[in-house]
Amino acid sequence: MANILRNSFFIKSGVALLLFVLMDLGAYATHLRAGDIVAVRDNCNSRTFRITITVYTNTNGTSVLFGGTKFEDGDLLDFGDGTLRILVPEIGPGKTPSGSNFSSTYTEIDAARGIARATYTVTYTYAGPGAYIISYREPNRNEGVLNMDRSVDTPFYLETQVVIDPFLGCSNTPNLLVPPIDRACSGVAWFHNPGAYDPDGDSLSYAMVVPFQDVTEEVLNYLQPNTNNPKLYTDFATGNELNSGPPTFKIDAISGTITWDAPGNVGEYNIAFEIREWRLIEGQWVKIGFVRRDMQIVVEDCDNDRPDLEIPNDTCVVAGSNLKETILGLDPDNDKVKIEAFSEIFKFPAAQSPATYTPNPPVFQSLNPKAELEFEWNTTCSHVKDQPYQVVFKISDDPPNGGPSLATFKTWFIKVVGPAPEWEDATLDLSNRETKLEWSPYFCQSAETMQVWRRVGEFPFEPDNCQTGMPEFLGYELIATVPIKTGNTPVTTYTDTNGGKGLAPGAQYCYRLVAVFPLPRGGESYVSKDTCVGPILADVPVITNVSVEKTNTSAGEILIRWQKPFDANLGQFPPPYHYEVYRATGFARGNDSTNVTSLGVFVNDTTFIDRGLNTEENVYNYSITGYSSTNGLLGTSAAASSVRLEPKSQVKKIELNWSAFVPWSNQIPQFPNHEVYRGDEGEDPEDFDLIATVDVTANGFIYIDEGQHNGVPLVDNLVYCYRIKTRGGYGNPKIITPLENFSQRICAQPGDSIPPCKLLPPLRSSLDFIDCNDYRTKDAQCDRKTFSNTIFWNKPTDTECRGDVSGYNVYAAPKVGEDFVIVSENQKDTFYTDINLLSFARCYRIAAVDRSGNEGELSDILCIDNCPYYELPNVFTPNGDEINDEFSAYSGRSFENCGEANCIPIEIAEKCARFVLRVNAKIYNRWGKEVYSYQGQISDEVKNIYIDWNGVDNNGRELPSAVYYYVAEVTFDSVDPAKQVKNFKGWVHLLR
Repeated sequence: MANILRNSFFIKSGVALLLFVLMDLGAYATHLRAGDIVAVRDNCNSRTFRITITVYTNTNGTSVLFGGTKFEDGDLLDFGDGTLRILVPEIGPGKTPSGSNFSSTYTEIDAARGIARATYTVTYTYAGPGAYIISYREPNRNEGVLNMDRSVDTPFYLETQVVIDPFLGCSNTPNLLVPPIDRACSGVAWFHNPGAYDPDGDSLSYAMVVPFQDVTEEVLNYLQPNTNNPKLYTDFATGNELNSGPPTFKIDAISGTITWDAPGNVGEYNIAFEIREWRLIEGQWVKIGFVRRDMQIVVEDCDNDRPDLEIPNDTCVVAGSNLKETILGLDPDNDKVKIEAFSEIFKFPAAQSPATYTPNPPVFQSLNPKAELEFEWNTTCSHVKDQPYQVVFKISDDPPNGGPSLATFKTWFIKVVGPAPEWEDATLDLSNRETKLEWSPYFCQSAETMQVWRRVGEFPFEPDNCQTGMPEFLGYELIATVPIKTGNTPVTTYTDTNGGKGLAPGAQYCYRLVAVFPLPRGGESYVSKDTCVGPILADVPVITNVSVEKTNTSAGEILIRWQKPFDANLGQFPPPYHYEVYRATGFARGNDSTNVTSLGVFVNDTTFIDRGLNTEENVYNYSITGYSSTNGLLGTSAAASSVRLEPKSQVKKIELNWSAFVPWSNQIPQFPNHEVYRGDEGEDPEDFDLIATVDVTANGFIYIDEGQHNGVPLVDNLVYCYRIKTRGGYGNPKIITPLENFSQRICAQPGDSIPPCKLLPPLRSSLDFIDCNDYRTKDAQCDRKTFSNTIFWNKPTDTECRGDVSGYNVYAAPKVGEDFVIVSENQKDTFYTDINLLSFARCYRIAAVDRSGNEGELSDILCIDNCPYYELPNVFTPNGDEINDEFSAYSGRSFENCGEANCIPIEIAEKCARFVLRVNAKIYNRWGKEVYSYQGQISDEVKNIYIDWNGVDNNGRELPSAVYYYVAEVTFDSVDPAKQVKNFKGWVHLLR
């Protein structure tokens, strides 16, 4: 069983350990060449990991083994949670110890060069969520590494980060398939790829770092392999392979391929790099851990030319298809070559259709005229993933007379995508203005949801290879997400009622489908072909224009136009018609609107100008209600908003974005161009110059003004004013196209770097309890698992400051004194609800953001804390009657299966242990002798926080009836670290 060392012991013995190392370096004259740490989570419902250290050791001239026999050796694995360190036992020839929670292996890799591999795997459970640095440090590295000083005296250090966060989902560290020890030839470019993949399907990036000898401590005088230093190069100026310039050393951040062009002096070199794991969360890439690999390169003197590979172009393949390719190898010296392939797709179980390649195992082949590796993969739906699979090919030659071999690495990216869904039918219900959609059961029932997309009017489109999901430029709106199946029954229908409002009169509607696969692997299908219905009968007025004619805070004007209900039943609703115009503030219509005028009876006039508006600050939406000549109600048009233009200042340029909520489409292929107008601050918008046309079907509703139209750059801090003309249509030949509408006029200046003002207090929260006593009374669950906080703030009261604010950034920190991270960007409301928290404990700050993206000063800090509680009884009776048999903290565990909600008696609920992380307890008899000790944490089902002492001593012997005394150190989950630990002292009567 692995020995456990507490941090306190390690700190106290640090000086002794240092002296020990200095006195007897010969005993450690060793031995570690390279290695890394990977962590695999048992399952997504636990916080238990299987952690594996893999090291490559030097066996030449030393018998020192990986690991140690006593803590003073310093061969320690640290789990990064501040609690335990483990002494890794010795592992070597004939020595592969194992235990109830650990195992080990040892393999000789290359006896001639003195290289062996050892692994140590241990199981560990973390107490709670967090980011943990798992590290291993051992004296010492092997002797003679050229690009650092005194390698034999330098500790070998590895680290890996795991992140446990319920908001990010389940995560494992990346795996690495290619060993971290390689050979190179002096003067010849060297390539390497670690063959990394992420088992969860997350994206990986790569970055070179400096090798460490301890936490944040670099090795002594490290030199990058291409450093101009006599230790590394005799002729640095011509150190590359072509002798045409100095050497280079780099890593490809996407593929992970390392290139050293070219190694210099013969010897051993060590490098380090990080494989960083990224997950797409709500449109943002979030880093969720890394593996730091320490690698050794053995540079030898050789007369050899590097072999090369010919691999296919990166590709996408539809799930269910068979992918077959031939990889070719060649060598300029006509030496035999061996082609190897590394990827997770070769490691899938047989039931999951792994890829294959031949020959396997790889062999050295003669060139005839090229060596071949045949690749084949029968893809299935289980292979669909958002990120491409990475297949690393390695070719190495076999020079005559046993000379050093050279290798080349190349990477092939394969993305497996879902096939396009297929339509069955689309039926329009004219009476209810709704569409019933039906599609075939989706080919990949392993997909999670089917997205239903809709737009007004047709837009012909066929996706390119690898173009999955719904392209934004098509102008489709996501109207529904339905499950792929319910139980084992495929879901194949959806009825579009437009949110219960009915589809817009006069409009043609077109639909497409996209299948989405579950996270964390994710992935989307190709978009389906479109299916269209309509146009919808225009038996009510059809609104066509909401155009801002004048921008002002109180005297603004908006032009509204509509077409008559040309599909109305003339017998039931005889013309001429008259109309009412309704207005509401905002993009979308709520339950409130204002009748701005009653136009009376007229035949041809379908235009109205609404005056006295704040068009500078507000968006307005309108609808038209029509009546027949007999005052019969025809109905009401769909609501349409004005166009809102928002500028964002940058250095020497201004970014413009515009939007509108309308029943027609403003992205139509017949008239794709919107017009951008610009003028001076005091100029009438009617006199603005047309400076650009924007194809919104290709570029979206965005334009960046850099002075392109006249070739004169924009001047920082000079005011420029803009308005936009949009163009759209209903997809109905009876409705005039294009529909043209202007945005409001708005001004901005490039180079705006002045942040908005600081928000004034109070920043406040809203909780459903007054104090902790009130909370304990209300929280009858005892073991509540999820929490939420809602915080509120005020808009600036100063008019100028208020007008400069476009949104708010919300920051949070888990504890007092810890770093704040952004949790919500450009929040438009003046409140924020932080949901799915593990506890209330959290601190918040708010900053205003202006239209240029400048962020104001952070607000004062608001911290919300938990209501921790812990209470122990003063009597228990361990007599086996299942009533008070154990000395336990109060809890609701006895009522877990009561079958009723909130069935825990209030007198118990108020005493339940809450927000407790760890408990260390000791029991003493009346003479002060310790008879029992206990350590438990919330994540451990056996060693929990409740103690559950059954009246036996540390050796398992029953203790007699008596009064015993306890001291319990309880660690609470508190926002204030100073309040986390509390000591409880008391007595308990044991009665038998």
